[in-house]
Amino acid sequence: MQEKISGIELAIFSGKLNTICEEMGFVLQRSALSPNIKDRLDFSCALFDSEGRILAQAAHIPVHLGSMAYAMKDLVAMFDWSEGDMVVVNDPFKGGTHLPDVTMIAPLFLSDVLHGFVVNRAHHANIGSEAPGSMPLSDSLLEEGIVLGPQKIIDKGIIVDELARRIRSIEPNCDSELPEDFLAQISANQTGLMRMTDWLNGIQHGGVYFNARCAALNEYGLTLMQGFISKLPIESVEFSDVLDSDGFGAEKIPIHLELRSTGERLVFDFSGTGQSVKGNLNCPESVTASSVYYVIACLLPEYAPKCDGVFRFIDIICPYGSMLNAPKGSAVAAGNVETSMRVVDVVQGCLLKLGLDMPAAAQGSMNNIAMGNKSSSAESWDYYETLAGGMGANSGSSGLDAVQCHMTNTLNTPVESLELHYPIQITEYSIRRRSGGKGEYDGGCGLSRSYRFTAPASVTLLTERRMNQPWGVSAGAGKCGVNTLNDQVLPAKAQIQVEQNDVINIKTPGGGAWSSGA
Repeated sequence: MQEKISGIELAIFSGKLNTICEEMGFVLQRSALSPNIKDRLDFSCALFDSEGRILAQAAHIPVHLGSMAYAMKDLVAMFDWSEGDMVVVNDPFKGGTHLPDVTMIAPLFLSDVLHGFVVNRAHHANIGSEAPGSMPLSDSLLEEGIVLGPQKIIDKGIIVDELARRIRSIEPNCDSELPEDFLAQISANQTGLMRMTDWLNGIQHGGVYFNARCAALNEYGLTLMQGFISKLPIESVEFSDVLDSDGFGAEKIPIHLELRSTGERLVFDFSGTGQSVKGNLNCPESVTASSVYYVIACLLPEYAPKCDGVFRFIDIICPYGSMLNAPKGSAVAAGNVETSMRVVDVVQGCLLKLGLDMPAAAQGSMNNIAMGNKSSSAESWDYYETLAGGMGANSGSSGLDAVQCHMTNTLNTPVESLELHYPIQITEYSIRRRSGGKGEYDGGCGLSRSYRFTAPASVTLLTERRMNQPWGVSAGAGKCGVNTLNDQVLPAKAQIQVEQNDVINIKTPGGGAWSSGA
């Protein structure tokens, strides 16, 4: 007889899973040494069932979590799992996003039976690229760092020596078995496993208990999603937007979406999108999927579980060879951070045409800046950050000023931490007034941040919405962003050398405004 699980019991179960994900995140943050992880919180943690279907996630980075949900089924099927194993991967075409995002996967065994996986993904400022920050203005994947195909970094509790040596080569001064941030990721997964096993081993027939509630959670997600889709008009709508440039001559690169609502499924067809480009705006299909999943998840009730059942009625069509399903080996460093944001814009645009109450476009860029000096091991340093901008306005309020929007959910690096660790001074950090669009509800404003370098460095900028404004809803567009070096305007994508006392200023875009159109 099938166990009847009450809604209250299911909510408690889901809450327990989410709490374990949150604790994994706290361990990762507190164990890591890089500001990128411990200050900016550029990491994500999640739990999956034995087949790689997502069960729960902490409120971390949408582009990490959605792409993991999309790719995990294929990843976990590659291995014969044993207790004590851990797999590492960063290959964008085998389950990753871009090379700096390193994923660690560990199996959960109960009474020698595989029941699920704990997973975390963290952004490493150095993953072996010759360019500091490992976010170069690249035209091939190999320029972006070392590529780690899915492989065991720990085999039955023992760190795999050959792989550990390869990873240590990234950090010339590494004096431990693995670089500290890799060890932090391992610790986070071990914490997740410990919490899960302690909890479920304390319950009679813990494995049966767990499996039954996983199935019920997915059924609940299915029900919520079916209800959401059934209320949408049966219609096909289209929306297009463009990316500014790829840094190698391509401009106004089109992203086109046809959204078909059938009453039973949502079909996101990106067939009209441009082909892959020479620069690194390309992305694997998992990143495209993460943007779609993110927008849909935002439209569901807050209590909806972020589980596999929610996403089963979503079909995504991305022809291989397009920039949203790029050929293997393509440069992808900015696809994860810039192209994913524009996919959100076109998904929002289609849903707006479908009659949903959607906000205007947000800033549409993560405003990536990577910097450092690799001239000698003694002076070597790497740093990377994304910058906030304006949120789009909606039907009830103006957009927020200077926030990380949509596919990023990181914090800023505190000025004190940045200046303590690196030869940089922040000479301005302020709201960029009047940069949001004007309307019944104004778009949020971007920010202005200036970096004065106290030593020579290499700098890479990967930014968007420098040529094409974030659109409003029957109202004004947000202002484009502007990058300058010593008051001279820089391209949206640039890789430059700076000298002592040079100043780079980044003014981020504002969000679009919203008006009723009456």
